[in-house]
Amino acid sequence: MRHTESLDKLFDSILSLKTREECYDFFEDACTIKEITEIAQRLEVATLLSEGKSYVAITEEIGISSATIGRVNRCLKYGNGGYKMVLDRLGEEK
Repeated sequence: MRHTESLDKLFDSILSLKTREECYDFFEDACTIKEITEIAQRLEVATLLSEGKSYVAITEEIGISSATIGRVNRCLKYGNGGYKMVLDRLGEEK
């Protein structure tokens, strides 16, 4: 992804959020419910893949396409490490 001033501002805005409620408020204003749900589903797919679940099991569990599962899997294996970083941090909080 190309770094731009507008993307920097978006990510700085997200980093400025302090509570889960602030996140809900911002994302509900900035995105459609469908967009938010799709991002949440991708994170759930990343979680399930990292737990060793199969594409079939994930499709049955959350009803997402195998194409989306494949995209998330490619990001987990060959991406920038964003999913892994977030999953590791979420695991540390538990």
